[in-house]
Amino acid sequence: MFLTRVLFLVVMATVRTGARRDFEAMERRRKRAAQLFRQGKTQADVVRELEVSRQSVSRWHADWKAGGVKALRSAGRAGRLPLLDAADLKRVARQLKKGPLANGYATDMWTLARVGEVIEAETGVVYHPSHVWRILRLMGWSRQRPARRAVERDDEAIARWVKEDWPRVTKTPGAEGPGSASRTNRGSHSSPR
Repeated sequence: MFLTRVLFLVVMATVRTGARRDFEAMERRRKRAAQLFRQGKTQADVVRELEVSRQSVSRWHADWKAGGVKALRSAGRAGRLPLLDAADLKRVARQLKKGPLANGYATDMWTLARVGEVIEAETGVVYHPSHVWRILRLMGWSRQRPARRAVERDDEAIARWVKEDWPRVTKTPGAEGPGSASRTNRGSHSSPR
């Protein structure tokens, strides 16, 4: 039970951290299975020796019988192939470095939607904004926040408003006496008179 729990935690930590699978080690294990099959070992023997699932060994055995050791070679990378290659990413980066204004936008700020539009215009590939962010990170871009202070900010006008208008705004009608939100209370501003 303890060993199972530890193994579960190791697997979950690998999944959470996004640790990469060791494809070379997996291929070595499949090739070792082919050696064992050649030696006349049963699938059950291979399962026990390599400590892998019955399903994997069954699949390996069928592949080995059909195509030999070559059939057990690694297929390369796992998952879907990327839609953008290095040349596409360079073209997109060149456009992004020109800035939003040069790309026809009214303000000088990139958004994920705008970057997605540039990617589509340059490559013909449409991405969801969350994936656009992954591509930006892959290209070495980071999130930038504009300065909080507006260019048009008038500190004197703000100080004047705080001094003259704010006290008037904070005063509430009927603040001189106790009030109630209940319609049944006679002192309530909302009760019918």
